[in-house]
This record gives sequence, structure tokens and C-alpha cells, in this order.
Amino acid sequence: MTETEGKFDFAIDRGGTFTDVFARLPDGREKVLKLLSHDPQNYKDAPTEGIRRVLEEETGQAFPREQPVETSLIGWIRMGTTVATNALLERQGERTALLVTKGFKDLLHIGTQARPKLFDLEVAVPDVLYEEVIEVDERVVLRQDGCQLPRKEPKRLLPPVCSTGDSLEVWRELDMQRVEDDLRGVLSRGIHSLAVLLLHSYTWSAHEKAVGSLARRLGFTQVSLSSEVMPMVRAVPRGYTVCADAYLTPKIRQYLKGFTSGFRGGLEGVSVLFMQSDGGLTPMEQFCGSRAVLSGPAGGVVGYAITSYSQTENKPVIGFDMGVRRSTSTDVSRYAGHYEHVFEATTAGVTLQAPQLDINTVAAGGGSRLFFRSGMFVVGPESAGAHPGPACYRKGGPLTVTDANLALGRLLPSYFPRIFGPGEDEPLSSEETMEHFQQLTCEINHFLYTNQSQSSANGSAHSKMSMEEVAMGFIRVANEAMCRPIRALTQAKGHDTSQHVLACFGGAGGQHACAIAQALGMKTVFIHKYSGVLSAYGLALADVVEEVQEPCSLQYNPRSFSELDHRVEQLTQRCTETLRDRGFSSSQITTEVFLHLRYEKTDCALMVTATGYPGNSRSCKSGDFRSAFTKRYLQEFGFTIPDRPIMVDDIRVRGSGKSGIKSVTNTKMGSGILKATTCYFEDGYLDTSVYLWEELPCDHNIPGPAIIIDKNSTILVEPSCVAHLTEGGDVCIAVGSDPHCLLGTELNTVQLSIFSHRFMSIAEQMGRVLQRTSISTNIKERLDFSCAVFGPDGGLVSNAPHIPVHLGAMQETVQYQIKSIGSIIKEGDVILSNHPCAGGSHLPDLTVITPVFRSGVSGPVFFVASRGHHADIGGITPGSMPPHSTSLQQEGAVFTSFKLVTAGVFQEEAVTEALMAPAQYPDCSGTRNLHDNLSDLRAQVAANQRGSTLVGELIDSYGLAVVQAYMGYIQTNAELAVRDMLKEFAHCRQKQTGSLEVEAEDFMDDGTPIRLRVQINENEGSAVFDFTGTGTEVWGNCNAPRAITFSALIYCLRCMVGQDIPLNQGCLTPIKVIIPSGSILQPSQNAAVVGGNVLTSQRVVDVIFRAFEVCAASQGCMNNVTFGSEGSGYYETVAGGAGAGPGWTGRSGVHSHMTNTRITDPEILEKRYPVVLEHFSLRPGSGGAGEYRGGDGVIRKLLFRNKVVLSVLTERRSTRPYGLHGGDCGASGLNQLHRADGRVLNLGAKTTVSLEPGDMFCLYTPGGGGYGEEDKQTAGAGRLLKKRRRFNDNFSERGSVFEYRMAQEGV
Repeated sequence: MTETEGKFDFAIDRGGTFTDVFARLPDGREKVLKLLSHDPQNYKDAPTEGIRRVLEEETGQAFPREQPVETSLIGWIRMGTTVATNALLERQGERTALLVTKGFKDLLHIGTQARPKLFDLEVAVPDVLYEEVIEVDERVVLRQDGCQLPRKEPKRLLPPVCSTGDSLEVWRELDMQRVEDDLRGVLSRGIHSLAVLLLHSYTWSAHEKAVGSLARRLGFTQVSLSSEVMPMVRAVPRGYTVCADAYLTPKIRQYLKGFTSGFRGGLEGVSVLFMQSDGGLTPMEQFCGSRAVLSGPAGGVVGYAITSYSQTENKPVIGFDMGVRRSTSTDVSRYAGHYEHVFEATTAGVTLQAPQLDINTVAAGGGSRLFFRSGMFVVGPESAGAHPGPACYRKGGPLTVTDANLALGRLLPSYFPRIFGPGEDEPLSSEETMEHFQQLTCEINHFLYTNQSQSSANGSAHSKMSMEEVAMGFIRVANEAMCRPIRALTQAKGHDTSQHVLACFGGAGGQHACAIAQALGMKTVFIHKYSGVLSAYGLALADVVEEVQEPCSLQYNPRSFSELDHRVEQLTQRCTETLRDRGFSSSQITTEVFLHLRYEKTDCALMVTATGYPGNSRSCKSGDFRSAFTKRYLQEFGFTIPDRPIMVDDIRVRGSGKSGIKSVTNTKMGSGILKATTCYFEDGYLDTSVYLWEELPCDHNIPGPAIIIDKNSTILVEPSCVAHLTEGGDVCIAVGSDPHCLLGTELNTVQLSIFSHRFMSIAEQMGRVLQRTSISTNIKERLDFSCAVFGPDGGLVSNAPHIPVHLGAMQETVQYQIKSIGSIIKEGDVILSNHPCAGGSHLPDLTVITPVFRSGVSGPVFFVASRGHHADIGGITPGSMPPHSTSLQQEGAVFTSFKLVTAGVFQEEAVTEALMAPAQYPDCSGTRNLHDNLSDLRAQVAANQRGSTLVGELIDSYGLAVVQAYMGYIQTNAELAVRDMLKEFAHCRQKQTGSLEVEAEDFMDDGTPIRLRVQINENEGSAVFDFTGTGTEVWGNCNAPRAITFSALIYCLRCMVGQDIPLNQGCLTPIKVIIPSGSILQPSQNAAVVGGNVLTSQRVVDVIFRAFEVCAASQGCMNNVTFGSEGSGYYETVAGGAGAGPGWTGRSGVHSHMTNTRITDPEILEKRYPVVLEHFSLRPGSGGAGEYRGGDGVIRKLLFRNKVVLSVLTERRSTRPYGLHGGDCGASGLNQLHRADGRVLNLGAKTTVSLEPGDMFCLYTPGGGGYGEEDKQTAGAGRLLKKRRRFNDNFSERGSVFEYRMAQEGV
């Protein structure tokens, strides 16, 4: 396949708003065109119209719209499209049925069981893609050596000939007649698309293939098998992927049918290729739903990768795609000589298990809305959308980032098409933008005037902000919001952000590129001449790609090399033959081999290529994958595990057929300045030259400030930057340093938002270091940790991530150390603590605290801290979470104010002794994993050191007084948000009931009451939370340290505020908390507390929400289940029903409130542990009835294959989650044991029991309470808060940065 000669070649990106066309003409010239994707009055299909226009304009012949386009002049067509993405976002795919293994009909509804937005009480989750479910009574399980399970019925043994090399057992064969009857029923109801997901089909697909053959014979028009769509272990993401394929592929075919019908002969004989999510092209016939979701943005990544990397001396590049009318977001990605892929990512609530470019969508685009909330400038994530769009679009829209640029003179309306207003025939409206900004400026100045006392301790008063200062402030905040994910994307893998080039494309990105590069320390911005249509141009440059992949279960060692080489050879041959069949010669084909590798007993797998690591006598023929893996692992995580075996999870071969065009260089001789204008910058209005890009000569230099415009984009060259026109006509900008103005200690509301981002960024970067350098599964892979920054008084400033049970808890720990040993803390010291009386939550959560010192200041100026959950620190049971502990010593090693580092020296001997100390107590052991404890503690010290360095750099930039002043302002901002919420609630409560006091009570299963009385001061927006009357400390471990109550309280306040606010000390400033000493919420020093952390914390939340009548109770439990033996152990928490509220039904099968833990995938569970998951579904009818019904709990049945010890630690087994305003209570939970001999036992809420092979544990989790009486309109104080719940529904975040944050918040 080569470049066509004498014909027209087209590369077309069909976006949601615009369709971009790049055409290579027969004489070698290039032509670009942009037209509306939807214009039914003028044409049926935008890509077809674009081709028609180019042919007509360039040939001079008539190509009537009403006739099919003649194809004799067309060489090839390449397309990227958002058809699949839009169908997924809007849930407009094909009606689909899911066929799944019996017992798992709700598996994809439950998913990972984590809720997507931590503080969203409604738990708004996108709908599943299937309409009906068929359960198939079949079962295949992995064969395990040493399995002691007695089974009477015969079973078929499958030898190790499966794709992974595993042996399997068929426990239940397919009943094909039953399957046929079920499929016929689905067809009769008009559903013709089928997704098939059977457990362990990734390794043995015979059952799925049999179902697929039957379904096609019966007349299903689309049949997607999970074993064919993506044969990778893990049933849940594989299930989502196969459903997406069945749901979207018919829509793609429907679009392709319409597209080809617009051409004579249906494009017969014309090469038509479509861009896939992985950045490779595929023939139109092979284009399918599961590989199409990123088809549009993938072209842009290919475009900037090929055009920017070679032009900037092969420096790594950050791609920055901000479309001119993109309403919601900006895409960020990275290229350093190879495409960075992810193999599992979430789009529109659907997790797809397929190769995808790592494109990170962040919530700041041209259409992101502008808010002023409680004294802080906020940009997004809410969006104006395409309709009504920004205020300047003349359709009554709100203020957006686009409006801010227009207000500052950075957009010139005369150079925009007249496509705005109701009739879409008017220019951009500067007048409407200015009117909106004048109103907002008045609001801001009124706030500053009425609240000036909060920041004028030095006697200074606030000056009024001008309209331009307000608009500029929002631009700076938007830029900082976009900088944070770029930092995260680079630093997550050990790269220095400042050593990258910023490649900017999309029509709006050029307005922000210089400022973002300055903020990140980058020195170069590169903008290609086709930046406004780069996604289309990238299609023309791309290669045709064929990928094949197989699962594997081999160790990477010499014994497996021959098997690996054989399988790689087979896959390579398949790739090569496919590409040859598509017309590529051998010289055009290249293949690259990848192995999906991980250390044994870890989940952190890397897809590794051996490029640059040739094979040798100690490796596979394909390359030295061990060296490639260890080098990359060291770079990304900071260490290796030399003695640990390396496992191969998958073998992947990527074949490429080289087919991209070569760009031509057009030397231009143009004029200079087009006109002059004035733009607003940090120093006020400056004269700004305006240039027309197409008229600029090559090698021309343009000093800032300047504006460079063309038909599709606008570039702002900031002061201190210089733009250079390259020989190819591209713009390369040398970025000068940011001459930001000196700040004083008085409050600047713009800087308040920026400092909020900076402090959060410090905590996030600490977390990245901790995750990279830790070794344990809990911290490195489950991400069970928090990092935070504290002021000199120990008050929390910023905390990341937002793990509910950690919120505010570390503040108590830091403040305890200041009170107890503050006078003896020296520079170079690091403190370790976990004791409940010192602010600890439970003992496995070890908190490491580092003071930050500054020259010339006697005491610490800040503190940084990290809290990580260690898998074991000793005690009476492995895992240090015993269900039956009665004293603190039984739960593991205790640290109150332990010097982990003294004068810079890590105290390994002393901390080892302390970790082994629990062995002195009866039936207790010291830590069972000392090596991981020490490694993770060192990682926590390293994370703190990173935080200390970043705090120091912030102080170097602004001065200590300024940084500490803004620390206080950020805390005050959180305080104001809470006060506003309390004032609003009090006003409505007083009006309706005449009282400013609320109270509530709930009970633990043992009858212990938790009582709360809240007295609200409406004038101050303050409240007293009084827990007097709460029950005494209990004999057991449900005692909750004070820190737990404070964490629950901050969580509840944040939910009731209903918008993003800084979660810091300020949240509790308006709150006085009274907790009786000796109660279950403030127990004695040696009380057992492990259950308080995971159970009592939930009841505290229930009581607070009941007092404020926010919503009905959720399941009120984490359902802690642990099992293990001498050789292994396993721990999980299990979802239940969420409570209903004013305007929403409770979500079923989800974690709520103080936990958000993801659950282990069924296939991973059965692969690694001696257990078979017999059943995992929703528990019908367990949610409370009401106007809005509570969510259902789940049913989970575990069949044990060997002897194990099972422990359960649960609540809500005798009490029921309450309903509200007439809604019924949810069902209580139940823990049952089905013995192999037929006996059925109720285990109660908390127990430890020895199990025999064949025993089955059945867990029935509680449902959520209902809200409101059925068939009756509900009124109450809870409704008062509904309107404050602002959760964005039209922004779909994605990418590795998003997945990382979701994983952190899913702990």
C-alpha cells in the first residue's frame, strides 16, 4: 500500500460540532476544510459533503449533492469519528442482551462496587448497556493443586491446552436447548444484539463459541463474545468491553452504511480506513465498537507525535488539545518516541479493556463555566455545553473560559464566522460577555467589601476588582486547573514536567499555551500549521495497525522461553499475514512484541516492549524482556524486587503497515502586521500586534505580546515569549520566565484559587512518590494511603486523596505531636504514630510526620504527613484486623510519638523492635511482614521529603509570610462554605419548625446508642454537635477514636455543602464537637478500636444525616470478610444498598459513605485463592420502600476448596437502616454458613470460624432505607439541601490520571 498518484486522498475527523477535512490533491498540494458536522438543511453527511466540495472546487466539475459522489478520482479515505463516543455518552446504542454465567446476572451493575463521586449521595452511575440478562447454567473453574473439595458429581477435566496453559474443570455443561429457548425469547422482544460473558472464557472459550454459533444461526445480527473481543483475565472489565462492542458496533455499521451510500458503487475499490482508539488505522469492515471510542482524539495524538517530536530534537512532548468550541474539556497526552497506551480505561462510566492511547480528559475547556463561591474563583467542571454555549454565543448561556478570553481582547469577533445567535447568523457578542462580567464583578466586589475584615489584620482594606482583573483571574485559575493533570501525567512515571515540549492543537489551545508552559517551567511551545485540524492531519500520517493478543500464565524464566518464543512467532505470523492481505509488502510491515509482566504476588503489571533490548542467551529470541521490565519498573516505581519471579499475564504483538503521507514544505513570502489591538495581561492593557498566519514568511520572529490567527485557531504570544515561523510554516514559541507580580499578605481572591491548586498539587505529588517507592500491595496497588500538608499549628491545609475515613483524622495526629513533643522536634526528625489517643484511626494505619523548617525561624513553619495502611503490624490475627479483639495490644504494634528518623538517620533497629513487640502478649505475634513494613515506612519518609521540598519551593517563590497567609485564607474559604450551608439550613428550619435544634439517635447491633443533638446559630453559621448520651465504651472492638468522629463529620459537611471546597481545618472551625469521655466515641487508651474504624464510623454518618434529614440510611456497614490459612490470606469489604433521598432512589450494590473499596474481580479471586465464587448478585427487595426506594444489598456466596479460617466483622444484622419521611427501613444483613454436611448456621455479626472444604459462606448485605411515603409528595428539611447539590453530568473525565484518582478514592 503506497501513496496514491493522480488522485485525491482524504483524511477526515468527524467531531461532535465540526468535521475537519485534510485533502492531498493530485498535484501534491494540500487543502484543509472545516464544516459543521450537522447541517441537515444543506447536506446529509458532513464527510461526504467535504469530499464533494473539494472535488468540485479543484476539478471545476459539478458534483451535485443529490447524486452519489463519483469515486474514480478518489485514492483513499481515512476517518476518525465520534459516532461511538456519542452513542456511549448519550446511551443511544443498539438494544442489547447480556448472556452470563448463572449467579452473576448483576455482575456488571455492581462492577467494582465503588461509587464514582465520593461525596455524591445520589450515587449517580450511568446505566448498564444491556436491556435484558440471560443466565446460563454453566460453570468452568480453574483446577488447583491440593484442592480438597469433595464433589460427587462427575466433571470434565480440561488438560492444560487452554490459551493460558491452565488446567480447568467443567462443573456444569451448557444446556443448549435451554439457551436456545431463552435466545428465542429475547429475539421475540425485538433485541438483535447479544453480548456473551462466561467466567474464565479468556482461557477456554468453547462454551462462548457454542453460544455464539447458536445465536447467529437464530438470527442475531450482532454477536460479541468476550473471549474474542478482548481475551484478558478479569470478568468485569471484559464484560463491560463486550457489552460496549455489542451495543456500539451496530451503530457504527449503520453509520458506515449511510456514509458509503453517498458514493457511487458504495466506495467499491476505494481504500477506506478508520482510526481506532490505539492510534492505528483499520479497514472499514473491521472497525468495531470496543475499539472506536477514542477514534476522534486518537488522530490528534498521532498528528502531534509525528509532527512535533522530530521538530523539537526528539524531546518528549505533552499534547494539549483544546478545541475552539469544545464545550467541556481539554485532552492531555504524552509522547516520547512511542505511543503511551493503557489497556483498561473508563469512558462514560464504561470500563473498556482494550488498547487505548492514554488520553487524559480534564475538566477545563472553552465552555467550562465560571463561578465565584465563598470567596474563591472556580472554573468548571460544569459546562455551558454546545447549547446554549458561552454567553458570547447569543443564546442566553453562562460565563465561560471563552468569554473570559473575549473580555480580555484575546479573541477578535471579526475573525469568527457569523454562526451565532438563535438564527446562527450573527457574530460573537462582546456586549453580552461584558454585561455578564459586569454583574459578576459587582458580586465579587460586594463579597470583598462585606468580608474584608477576614483578611485585613494588617489594617489594609480591599481595593475593588475591575472587570478585566476578574476575567484575568478566571483565566489564571483555568490554566492552573489544566496544569495539575499535566504534572500528574508526567511525574506519575518519574518524568520531569519542565523537560517537555508543549504541543498545542485545537482551535482554543493557542490562547492558553504560553501561560501553561510558563507555569510548568517548559521552554518551548510547538503549534503545527494544521493545528486547527490536526486530528484530521494525523489520520493522513498514521499507519495501519493490526494487533493480536493472548492471555498467558507462565513465569518469565529459561524453562518457558521456548513456549513464549513459539507463541510470539505464531502471533507475529498472524499479524503479518493480515497486513499482507491488506496490500502491504514485507518492507512496509513492522511488528513489535509486548509482554504484560508483573512481579509474582503483585497486581502492578506493565506492558513491556523489548525494543532496545536485543535477545541474548538468557532471554527470549524476541528480546531481553527482563532487563526492559526491571529498568521501566525502576523508573516508574523507584525500586525492583530482584528475587521475585516475573509473571507473564499476556502476550501481545502489534503490527504496523507503513502508509502515512509525507508532508510538503511550502515556503511563504508574506507581509507583516495585519493590524494592532490591545489585550489585557498581568500588567494591564498592552499594545498587541495581530498577524494572519497564512501571510507570515518562514523564519519570521514575532515578539510577544502578539496574536496569530488563521481560519481555525488563535495563538496568543504572551509578553516575554517569542514566536518563530519554521521552514514548514509551523509556529515554535520560545517561552520566557513568568514575571508574576509580587504578592502581599492581603487577600487576593484570584491567588486564593491558585494557592488552593498549589497546595493540593503538593499533596498529590507526595502521593505519587509514595505510590512509586512503596512495595506492599496495600499502598502500591490498592493505593490505601493519604498525604497531607499542615500549618504550623497542625491545622490541615490540603489532603489527597479524599479517603473518607482519613479526612481530618491526620490533623488530630499532627496536633497531638505538637502538644506532646513539639519543643523537642528538630530538623531532620520524622515522627511515627498510630495510637488512637494520638489521632490514630486504627493501628494498621501508620502516620509518618515530617516538620518543615525554614532558615531564621525557630520552629516548624509547616508539617507534611502521610498515612498508609500496612497489611500487617502483628496482633492476634494475620492482617491486624481481628473481629474479636478486646484490647488495643491484640491489634498490633503501637506507636504514640516514635522518632522514626533522628537527625536524618532512619532508626531501623528501634522500629523493628517496636514492630515485633506485640509478640510479648498472649496469643499475639509481632509483624508478619517486617520487610514490607520497613520498605513502606521508608517510602512514606521519601514522600514527606518530596512534600517538604515542594513547600520550600513555594516559599522561595512567594515568601513565608505570603504562603502562610494564603494557607489561612484557604482554611477560611472552607469555613465560609460550611457557614453558608448552616445558615441556609437554619433559615429554612426556623421558618418551617421554629426551632434551630435537631437531634437523632441510632444503635449498634449490641444496643449501644449513638446520640446527637445539634444546636445551630443562624447568624454566625455555626453549630454545636453534642454526642452526650452516647453509649459507653464496649467490650469488643467497635470503639471509635475521636479522630473517626471528626472524619465522619467532615465527610457529612462536605456532602451537605454539595460543591467542591477545600477539605481542611476550616471545615470544622464553625463546629464545636462534644464527645463524652469513656464513650464508644472516645474510649480509654487501651480499648480495641479496629471495628470502630470500619463499622462505628458508618453509624456516626447515619446519625448526622438523620439529624439533618438529608437522606435515608445506607447499609451502615462495610461487611468485612477475611479468610486465610498458613500460606495466604484475603480481605474484602462488600457493597450494600445506598439510602434514598429527596429526588433519587438509592443505588443498589454499592459502597457508601466512609468506605469506597473496590472488590476483587471473580476470576482473579478464583485464580489466586482456594475459593469458588458461586453467586454474586443484588438482593431483591432488601431496599426500603418509599416514594424513592432504597438500594438493594447484595448476595455473595463463597465455596471453599481447602481448610481456612473465616472472620467476619459486620453490623446492621439486628438493626435496620432507617427510612426517612415515611420511607421504610432497609433489610438487615445476614451471615450464613452452609456446611458441607447440609447444616445451615447463622454466624451472627462478628465471629471467627474454622471451615472445611465444601463449606460455603453466604453473605446477605443490608439494603438502604426508603425516602418519603409512597404515592405522597414529601416535604422536609432534607429537601432544603437538594438544590445545593451541584454534580456535573455532562463532563466525562478519562485517562490514567483519572483512573489513578478513582483507584485512590476507591479505598
